[in-house]
Formats: sequence, C-alpha cells, structure tokens
Amino acid sequence: MSKYPRTKKSLGQHFLKDGNMIRKIVDSIPADGESAVIEIGPGAGALTSELMGRFMDFSVIEIDIRMVEFLKDKFPGLTVYHEDVLNVNWNKFTDQKTNVHVVGNLPYYITSQILFSLLESRTLFKSALLMMQKEVAERIVAKPNTKEYGILSVQCQLMASPEILFDVPPQVFSPPPNVQSSVIQLFFDKPPLLCADENLKKVVRMAFNQRRKKLSNSLKRLNINLPSDQFDFNLRAEAISPTGYEKMTAHFEQLGTFD
Repeated sequence: MSKYPRTKKSLGQHFLKDGNMIRKIVDSIPADGESAVIEIGPGAGALTSELMGRFMDFSVIEIDIRMVEFLKDKFPGLTVYHEDVLNVNWNKFTDQKTNVHVVGNLPYYITSQILFSLLESRTLFKSALLMMQKEVAERIVAKPNTKEYGILSVQCQLMASPEILFDVPPQVFSPPPNVQSSVIQLFFDKPPLLCADENLKKVVRMAFNQRRKKLSNSLKRLNINLPSDQFDFNLRAEAISPTGYEKMTAHFEQLGTFD
C-alpha cells in the first residue's frame, strides 16, 4: 500500500521525492517567518512539511479531494482549501495581508493559466516561487527577437521581475515527467502599467497570434489608423519590447481604440 493516493495523470501530478531538492526550493523563498505563504497544489505534501516548519502563516490550495483528506490527516492544524486554483478569489486568501508569497510545483498543462491568474492579482503578492516546465520558464524570461519570446514574456516582464533560479531533473519526481523542469522566481515589484491590463493582453495576443506577419497586418482588427509616426508597424511581434507594447497600448487608449 502506498503512503499516499496514486498520482492522477488527468491532474498532471508529479510529486517531489528528493529531500535535497525540496530543501533547495524552500530555501529559495524570499520570505521570513512573519510572512504569509500560500502553496499551490501541494499534492502529497513534499514541500508542505518543510514549509509548515518555517512559516506560521501558511496555507495550501488543493483541487484533488483525495489529497485534501490525506493532507489534513498528515498535517493536523494545516489550513487546506479544497479549491481549483484557476477559479480562486485571491483576495480571500490574502485577506488584507501585505507580505504574501506564493510557492508551488505547478501542473504543466495549466501553468500559463495559473501565471496569468497571479499576474492579474499581482498587487496582493510580494513574490511567487514556481516550478514548471523548463521550456515555459525560458519563455517567461525570453528577450525580443528570439524564438521563445511571446505573450508570456511580455506580460510577465511588464507585471513582475522574473528570474530562473535553477533546473530540476526528472528523476527527483514520482512519477518522473518526460521533460526538464525549472524553478523560477517572480517579484511583483513593478509600478502600475501605463495602460489597462485587459487592453495590453488584447494587443499582445493579437500581435503574437500572427507573429509571422507585420504588426500593420496583425493589428488590423483594431480597426484604427495605426499611428505610424509613433511606432514602426512594419516590424513583427517579436521585435517589440515589453515596454514597447505597454506604450503602444497606452497610445491606443488615448485614441479611444477600446471605448
């Protein structure tokens, strides 16, 4: 009989089993004992046991009811929320706290959605320390004019300060995934955007959904005369920096494009 319920392939569960890697991840959290820490998707509690010993204000969010029951039994007194992280109201979890950090070994298939959820509520957090597929982490920190540069790069770099800390090999997981993983840290220390989040997302996604085309073609759906005296719309999406997209979107707002 296993120590904990079997992993569910449908939930993308790969549990950490290497003690040294677990401690390395927890040691990387930029929080002190007075901080509030929220763990996303604790699974069988590999990180949880270390985190509980370090942070007084600690809670976890878990979607799998089997793991919720297992965690409550294994860690009496642990605050466990049985919720889908993609649908949570982050205000409920942060509850007016000013020093909140998020940590999690993210399911690969919903990594982007979790990232966008955290970015939307970034004013509530100090940082996020997240493990994800290495390929996705590299996209987050990618520079303009590279193959990896895209929607995730622009939004994450405008709304946070991301940095890949270290890679994590498949053999430290059970079951081992078929890909390399990385631990990435995001500090939510950026000033407010010059434009609305929703409008930025609209422009960036429109541009990168047709990334082989010039911006003059990919942004046609905005139905405006593009201000060519302000920006070079002969460029392709990957040639524009994150701040370039921010300024472009703010300019479109001034033109009343999104009204």
